[in-house]
Amino acid sequence: MSRIGKKPIPIPDGVTVEVDGSEVKVKGPKGELTRRFDPDMKIAIEDGNIVVTRPTDSREHRSLHGLTRALIANMVTGVSEGYEKRLRVIGTGYRAEMQGNDLRLSLGYSHDILIVPPPTVTFAVEDRGAEVVITSPDKELIGMVAADIRKLRPPEPYKGKGVRYKDEVVRQKAGKAGKVGG
Repeated sequence: MSRIGKKPIPIPDGVTVEVDGSEVKVKGPKGELTRRFDPDMKIAIEDGNIVVTRPTDSREHRSLHGLTRALIANMVTGVSEGYEKRLRVIGTGYRAEMQGNDLRLSLGYSHDILIVPPPTVTFAVEDRGAEVVITSPDKELIGMVAADIRKLRPPEPYKGKGVRYKDEVVRQKAGKAGKVGG
């Protein structure tokens, strides 16, 4: 049995959940999320909890059981608390700044890069342009946006310059050794 799939998902105060067949709509103070799931998975609301059940013990249904439950739990957490990712911009002349709702990055290229956020994502810049804070109720979308920004200038292993996640550790390599002896 799936240990994750069997756990019921408690619905916090201020969050409403609507189940229409295989489509789940979750509304809360941070926003609204809608997602379609596999029609084989049975999603029901019982005693203030969301319960996911599977029809058989086949390999496919077992894998979908835990996945469906985890995705619904992420939706409930997202609309009630929200998600946040932090990126560090490290390097001489590298910086981030806000231009209205958009994010402008100077990453050592001949031009600045302007990033327009998707509808539910918001950007903020802290620490004098060295840290970008990305917030959204959608966990999947926030991860994709953060990965796309990091991909613009990934941290390089010699000086560590580039864009990295705040808690990411980049292993530094030793550079060339100078000429020794005479």
